[in-house]
Amino acid sequence: MTTTDPRLTVLFLMGPTASGKTALAVELVRRLPFEIISVDSAQVYREMDIGTAKPDVETRRIAPHRLVDIRDPAEAYSAGQFRADALREIAAIQAAGHIPLLVGGTMLYFRALERGLAELPTADPALRARLAAERAEQGGAALHARLARLDPAAAARIHPADSQRIQRALEVYELTGRPLTELCAVSRNESLPFRIVKWIVAPANRQVLHERIKQRFQLMLAQGFVAEVERLRRRGDLNPDAPSMRAVGYRQVWAYLDGRLDETAMVERGIIATRQYAKRQLTWLRAEAGAVWLDGDENRRLDQAITRLREQGFFRNVPECL
Repeated sequence: MTTTDPRLTVLFLMGPTASGKTALAVELVRRLPFEIISVDSAQVYREMDIGTAKPDVETRRIAPHRLVDIRDPAEAYSAGQFRADALREIAAIQAAGHIPLLVGGTMLYFRALERGLAELPTADPALRARLAAERAEQGGAALHARLARLDPAAAARIHPADSQRIQRALEVYELTGRPLTELCAVSRNESLPFRIVKWIVAPANRQVLHERIKQRFQLMLAQGFVAEVERLRRRGDLNPDAPSMRAVGYRQVWAYLDGRLDETAMVERGIIATRQYAKRQLTWLRAEAGAVWLDGDENRRLDQAITRLREQGFFRNVPECL
């Protein structure tokens, strides 16, 4: 039996979108002294509730989520900022005698927290402007193709429509002469004052995940996703290339509101984009060494989780009935 001092442990609950992470996390909070820290690059933004599947008010009353609603949609938020914020919240939770439970699907944030961040060059305004002009003249596909030649791994990881990340990867290459993938592989490996335990929630059957994604996107639309994006458009300080609007689904709804997609195409592309995002998340997750994969059956997950916690010595006083 592996024993772990819960006072020195942080639990990562990771998984692709629509896999049921939040539901499991809330059940754990109901039973055990966990506190949730959100690991979601979209849920940090205020006014973006439906399209990010942000936990509702009642759920957050039962299980408060830290690092939710901490930025305006016009602001950027980086992995480095997340790491600093997460370390602060972890320390506060541990000081209160509770266990940090980090829940989400932004794999870059999990990795940044665990491994630290590579030393990357700061932005070069002139180079960035030139790359933006080249994108406007040649098209985004041309820049993505260039990145594929210079840094195939980054190109495979970055969606062809993600202009900001493509331009940043090209910028790093031009400034350093080295691929972004190579630089990011050299993390700082800063020592952390706690042990990390990793769990992954993902349906074993990919078709089950695809169906969950479809149902959730349709539910978002029924809940008013289009109206939410319309309110954001009316602000006047956002556009489809803003970091917040690159969240999956938002770009497709924005295109529908601009008249560039009809409703059927918007729904289809929104679902496809979400599935592609889940596929990229799973690619990251398969590379997570030492992670425990929980069964895809939602009826069994909580029992599995409690058993794992007991086996690892998290809570020796947890009643057997839980």
